This record gives sequence, structure tokens and C-alpha cells, in this order.
Amino acid sequence: MAFGAYGLKASESSWVKMNQIEAARKAIAKHLQKGGKIWIRVFPDKPRTARSPELCMGGGAGGLSHFVAPVEAGRILFEIDGVSEETAKEAFRLASHKLPRKTRFVKR
Repeated sequence: MAFGAYGLKASESSWVKMNQIEAARKAIAKHLQKGGKIWIRVFPDKPRTARSPELCMGGGAGGLSHFVAPVEAGRILFEIDGVSEETAKEAFRLASHKLPRKTRFVKR
């Protein structure tokens, strides 16, 4: 952990979509209610493409669908500072429900 006192750590490797990161950030921010500071430690910079269904084979990859952030096991996803441990645990519990893989609460 580089910035905060409490963190949300990924327990499994996966891709995290940009809308999942944003949903988790909103859940944390809503629970903190202008108290404390949040750091987002992952950035979705890998583009993913998708073709519409019912198309024949060939013709290329298709249009841009969304961006993902490749997350390895053990990577810190979010950090919080300036709040109590109970508040941080509850905020990260709410955020973990928005993410596709298992996460853990860690503290410095």
C-alpha cells in the first residue's frame, strides 16, 4: 500500500471492467459521505472488441466494446485514509460486491 491506511486487495486474477471499477468507487464514496480520501489504484487501459451476434465468420474483430484493467492476485485495487477501521471495512465490503472476483481487506 502506497497512499492510504486501508486497502482492498484482489485475491484472484481477473479482468475488471471500467463500469465495475466505477460502481465500486461510487459505493465507497457513498458510504464515506465526504469523509476520508479514496485512491483508485487500477486503470482500465486495455480495449476489448465485440462483434454483433448473427454475423458470419471473417470480417475483422468488430467495434470497440469496453475497456478492462488486468488485475493479478495480490494487487491493491482501492485505498482509503482518514476514516476509522470499521467505516473502511464496511465501505470495502460494499465495493467488493460490485467486483467480479474475491477481495480482501488489508491495513497498513
